[in-house]
Amino acid sequence: MTPDTSPPAADSALDAFLLRTVLTGAMALPMLIFYAIGTLGPFLVADLGVAPGWLGYLTMSAFGFAALLSLWAGPLVNRLGSRRALALLFLVATLAYGLIGVAPGFGGVVLAVAVCGIAQALSNPATNLLIAERVPPQKKAAVVGLKQAGVQVAALFAGLVLPGIAQQFGWRAALLLLVPLGLLLALGAPRIAPKAAAGKPASFGLARPSRVLALLMAIQLCAGVALSAYITFLGVFATRQGMSSVVAGSLVAVFGVMGILARVVLTPIGGRMRDESWLLLILLALAACAIGVTAQATPERHWMLWAGTIGIGLTAVATNAIAMSMLLRDRAFGTPATSAGMLSVGFFGGFAFGPPSFGALSAGPWGFDGAWTALVGVLVLGCLLALLLARVRRSSEGGAEAFSSPAGAK
Repeated sequence: MTPDTSPPAADSALDAFLLRTVLTGAMALPMLIFYAIGTLGPFLVADLGVAPGWLGYLTMSAFGFAALLSLWAGPLVNRLGSRRALALLFLVATLAYGLIGVAPGFGGVVLAVAVCGIAQALSNPATNLLIAERVPPQKKAAVVGLKQAGVQVAALFAGLVLPGIAQQFGWRAALLLLVPLGLLLALGAPRIAPKAAAGKPASFGLARPSRVLALLMAIQLCAGVALSAYITFLGVFATRQGMSSVVAGSLVAVFGVMGILARVVLTPIGGRMRDESWLLLILLALAACAIGVTAQATPERHWMLWAGTIGIGLTAVATNAIAMSMLLRDRAFGTPATSAGMLSVGFFGGFAFGPPSFGALSAGPWGFDGAWTALVGVLVLGCLLALLLARVRRSSEGGAEAFSSPAGAK
């Protein structure tokens, strides 16, 4: 099944609204644990009796598992079909939050958080397949931007809601509130997916990505390292500059709002460009500048925390949505579900590697200054890879045909 031979979008406005709601929820619920670690970090450190740098191992447990599973997530989603894949995604995410809420000690929480990695691995392949099945070509880029904004909806919720609940009832109670929401989505979401039988049997052997997909995976690895480390340690860094935990949580909420805006606005713009690789390069360069601003924050200059967070939300966050849109636009990257799974290997690999590395650097002799500088270096590497991707796509006849036509109109 290819994006361009898919059936049209839902007939009614209600169907279209439900489709977009499910797509947003499928991206938000699995990723919420990441932003919860960032906003609830001070509570976790105090309650579990661990050093701040250990928060990176929580993120690594989820995204390391997600990166590994993403190698096979695309073929699995093709085999299950979008309906059963969505049901599995929401049920696993619900189970994960239930386990996190009752798991004993830091080790138990690490194992429970890892369960979220299963849902994270399924999220992009399942939602990309659903878009390929139900959204017409001319609307694909906009819908991809909207569903990827679901990740930032999770950031907004985590920043605005979770710290207040954790302060009153504890961080475990804050996460257990997600269980009924997950069950509701698990019961309702599959109803909007096609009723057709599951897709054709697919091979679960590891496929070698094309050159352009490998480059895009590497770019997303860099973006994932920077984003994950930034959000995981933003709350801890902000409290060291004299912010309260609740106000520090508001930083993540602002990040979420900016990310929603960036993904909804920039993804369709990228879809109208000849080659989105240049947009990725610009956004990663601006993100490096934003991290540089954040690093200059002091107890007397909290505005730099706000400015840096806004900058990251408006730039680096949009890169994953733009990359996902590129997969649906240009078949040189592969089929929708399989290429989304492979791209997630890079992005989630960055999420797994970034926080523990940042935590180790921040605890070393260079402190947070050295850790922030390392993130800037990672984003500069991402810029160079984006430049290389642009050159490779320009030299490819297939790629030139792809981005000389309107987005999704191949």
